[in-house]
Amino acid sequence: MDEQIPDRAIKGRGAVGNPSGRFEPYTRARTDDGWWLDPQDLEQRPATRVLPDSSRSILARNDSPDVPFDRSINPYRGCEHGCIYCFARPSHAYLGLSPGLDFETQLFAKHHAPELLRQALAKPGYKPSTLALGANTDPYQPIERKLEITRRLLEVLAEARHPVSIITKSALVLRDLDILAQMARNNLVRVCLSLTTLDHQLARVLEPRAAQPQRRLQAMRELSTAGVPVAVLTAPIIPAINDHEIEALLQAAATAGASTASWVLLRLPRELGPLFEEWLGAHFPDRKAKVLKLMREIRGGKLYDSRFGSRMRGEGAYAYMLAQRFSVAVRRIGLDNRSWDLNISDFRAPGPAGQLGLF
Repeated sequence: MDEQIPDRAIKGRGAVGNPSGRFEPYTRARTDDGWWLDPQDLEQRPATRVLPDSSRSILARNDSPDVPFDRSINPYRGCEHGCIYCFARPSHAYLGLSPGLDFETQLFAKHHAPELLRQALAKPGYKPSTLALGANTDPYQPIERKLEITRRLLEVLAEARHPVSIITKSALVLRDLDILAQMARNNLVRVCLSLTTLDHQLARVLEPRAAQPQRRLQAMRELSTAGVPVAVLTAPIIPAINDHEIEALLQAAATAGASTASWVLLRLPRELGPLFEEWLGAHFPDRKAKVLKLMREIRGGKLYDSRFGSRMRGEGAYAYMLAQRFSVAVRRIGLDNRSWDLNISDFRAPGPAGQLGLF
C-alpha cells in the first residue's frame, strides 16, 4: 500500500495542508509509491497566482446584528497574508479551490471594482451609509501594491464623499494617506487596524505575510498624526495562544494613537476547524489539546457556533472572563469610544469616469 505523505508547515505560508473543499466529490492526499520521489519536491513552496474575478456587482449587503455596517467591498478573493485563523478561508470552496494553501496562493482580483462601485453609487435612490472596505479579505494585501484596486476605490469614494471604514492589518494603508487625510477632514473615513500579538515569532506563524506588529503600530501613529481616526481590532483572541496579550495590545495601540477598540473571539467555521487543528499540531503540539478544549467550552461543546450574538464572543465562564478583561482595559486605557458614525450628509452621486465626468 502506498504511504501517505504527511503535510508539514511551509515557510511563509499559514495553512499546513491543502484539503479539498466541501463541495468537491473527491478528497486527495499525497502518497509515496516509491517511484521517482525527489525529497526536494516536498519542500517546494507554492507560488502565488493572481487571476481576474468576473463579478458583475461589487457591494455586498448583510443584515447581521453582529457587525456595525450593512454593506462592504472586497477587492480580492483569497488573501496572501496567509493568516491561519481567517474566517474567509471556507469561501474558497465556492470556487472549487481549497480553503487551505489555495486560499493564500490562488487569488482573484476584481480589476473592475472601481467602475462597478461608481455605477452602484450613481444609481437613482442610492442612500449612503458607512461602507466597510475589507470585511472579508484584506484590501491591502501584498498584490495591492502593484494592482492599486483599493486606491482606485478610495478615489471613487472620495469623489462621492461617501463614508468608509477600512479594515486591514497592512502598513501599506499609509500609501494612500493623501486620500485618507483629505477624507478625514470631512469625517468620511476610519481605519481599523488588526493587532493580534506583539510577539514577532508568533506573528510569523500566525500571519506569515502580514506586516509585523511594530509596523502596524507605526501605521497607527502616522495615520493618527495625519488626523485619520484609528481603531484597533484585537481580533481574533485565541485561547492559550494570544489571550494573555489583551491588555498589552490595547495599551500599545492607545500609545500609538488608536481612539477606540474592539475584539472578536476565534471563529472556526466549516473547513477552518480542521485547518486550525493541523496548524496547532505543527506549531504548538504541546498546547493543542488545551486550545481545543477551551474552544469547545466556549462554543457549547463544538469548535464553532454560528448563532448571531454568540459567534463573535462565545459563551460560558472563560468567554465571560475575556469579555470582562477587555471591558475593564478599554475603560482604563480610554479606548471605549465605540461610535461608528461617519458623515453621510455630504454624499453626491459620482459622475462618469474619465473625460465624461467633466460634462
